[in-house]
Amino acid sequence: MEQSLPLMLRKRARETPDIIAQYVKDRPRNRPSQEKEGSPQENGGNYVPKSYRRFYDEVRYTAGGLLELGVKRGDRVGIIADNRQEWMAADFGILSIGAADVPRGSDAMAGELRYILGSTACEVVFAENQKQAQKILALRKGKDREDKSRENKDREAGGIEGDGAGLPALKTLITFDPLDSGTEEEAAALGVAALYFPSLLALGQKHEALKPGDVEAEMDKGSPDDIATIIFSSGTTGEPKGVMLSHGNFLFQLPAFALIFDLKPGDIWLSVLPVWHVYERFIEYVIFFYKTGIAYSKPIASVLMADFQAVRPQWMVSVPRVWEAVMDGINRNVRQTGGPAGGLTGGLKKKAFDLCVSYALMYRYFKDLTFGLLPNFHGRIRALDAALGFFPWLLLLPGYGLAAALVFRHIRERLGGRFKAGMSGGGTLPAKVDHFFNAVGIRLQEGYGLTETAPLVSVRRWRASRRGTIGQVLPDTEVRIIDQTGRTLPPGRNGLICVRGGQVMKGYHQKPDATAAVLSPDGWLNTGDIGMLTRDNELRITGRAKDTIVLRGGENVEPVPIEVKLRESGYISQCAVVGQDQKYLAALIVPVRAMVMAFAEENSIPIVDYELLLQQPEINELIANEVADLVGPRTGFKPFERVFKFRLLPGPFEPGRELSGKQELLRHRIQALYAREIHGLYK
Repeated sequence: MEQSLPLMLRKRARETPDIIAQYVKDRPRNRPSQEKEGSPQENGGNYVPKSYRRFYDEVRYTAGGLLELGVKRGDRVGIIADNRQEWMAADFGILSIGAADVPRGSDAMAGELRYILGSTACEVVFAENQKQAQKILALRKGKDREDKSRENKDREAGGIEGDGAGLPALKTLITFDPLDSGTEEEAAALGVAALYFPSLLALGQKHEALKPGDVEAEMDKGSPDDIATIIFSSGTTGEPKGVMLSHGNFLFQLPAFALIFDLKPGDIWLSVLPVWHVYERFIEYVIFFYKTGIAYSKPIASVLMADFQAVRPQWMVSVPRVWEAVMDGINRNVRQTGGPAGGLTGGLKKKAFDLCVSYALMYRYFKDLTFGLLPNFHGRIRALDAALGFFPWLLLLPGYGLAAALVFRHIRERLGGRFKAGMSGGGTLPAKVDHFFNAVGIRLQEGYGLTETAPLVSVRRWRASRRGTIGQVLPDTEVRIIDQTGRTLPPGRNGLICVRGGQVMKGYHQKPDATAAVLSPDGWLNTGDIGMLTRDNELRITGRAKDTIVLRGGENVEPVPIEVKLRESGYISQCAVVGQDQKYLAALIVPVRAMVMAFAEENSIPIVDYELLLQQPEINELIANEVADLVGPRTGFKPFERVFKFRLLPGPFEPGRELSGKQELLRHRIQALYAREIHGLYK
């Protein structure tokens, strides 16, 4: 195994220089040079291939350009951009000279950037486009243009003042898209050099001409213990925590991926996730490790399905929400065009398709039973399972073969005709989505991990993919389930998941206390998740020990700041934000009874019964306006942090029921007590 990620890339580029590393959309001729978000990877355009040889040259020139700018081993370099071809060249270029990158997406708020780039003292920052450049330059002034309000700036920064304000360390801003002259002049006035990415490459070519072999000599100094990246949490509950991940953390997991996907050199992956998240970033290292290629797309159903046809990929990783969108797109196609249901019309075509899917589900169940692919939590007798499942599986086999040939093959054609499998992570995959893809013969591997584990802990394996689990624990990784006393629990018992292995982070940047709270001296990481193991060392997640809500799109949301903000309303007494594994946030809200009654009287709303009053549209509109005013972009919340639906409750949360003795929300109990109400919010 190579000692660093750039050395891994160098070896692959030398072994297979002509295999395609990246497929990138060109810019249509009629499109303005400056996109709304500045990215060339928009909806239109044709895919243009880039070989490993050419990509590796870009990496070397990026590294050489950074050396010319004075970046040295151990420095931190910011990357504020979404997924695009230049991102990986910048990443590998930074790592090649022993520096570490500090990434964030283009949706990052100014306060987050102030802290992230300031606390890591980034002298050089890559920015995707003019919008990001202007955001960073505004911070360089010590002024947030997006939000003049001190209160909102404090909210965005997680209550942080001083640390990073003004970004005094910033010297150079490198943009993937060109800046207008006004922004360049603004940068110069602030003492910041603005550099267009192609100019950085030209600088790197000059460096190589003057000092040939200099970049590769720096590569050779790389060590597995070197920090590769510092990835910060959202920071919505205070100061963001920067997860320090080493080259070794990523490299540790790469060989094990052969157990998960049957990869061949030259295979193509379709990429839709933000690369600053550890999940997509790790997959892009997988892509290069196995000499495969990446094609950049977007998680928009129409764009994604068109790109499946254009690229004809073998693989894709994504979050549950995207897989659900693909499933919905297939079902929509069946309803609208007949799709794989042939010449049937009206509702018959959908009913025929649904019948085929139901038949396939039965077939798959008995096949899994026969071949030992059902989870084993409590000591299943595999021989008995095989005996029970064999004959039903055999009887259903001809019908399934017919459905696969006449119906399901059209679905595979919609995905380009070469698609082998997908992987889902970043949240729990809904069972209906999991079963659907399994029924129609498209393999979907679910996995589990955290930013702190770079990210993989477990994934379903290619030759033993058991639905109902999030896969087998990676080789050379230990997982134990413990109770509240720290006692290790046997398979089938719920408890706190703890992990130890080569992928576990080095710690949180400049936060030894936070590190010690989750990482023991002997290397065990407290994940904060609740789950159980099977007898085959597979994991199932059953809950969360921490408050963080993970939406279906993979977004991490801290509910407490949202709840605190909502309680600022004179009409809201208590609330609980929900949304784990859902598309959006919702809330259970206990109104201030006296205020609601007064509002009803003032507006001549009939009051027959308080519970009935809470169902009146005028009252719901009142609360909806309060929620929208308090939690939104104007008050510093991101789009996915908004509360889209709510349910008004007539009675208050009480200690011993919904509240602890300290008046804290007992979230697991609220989930159980209000299961019906919560379910109604997501119908």
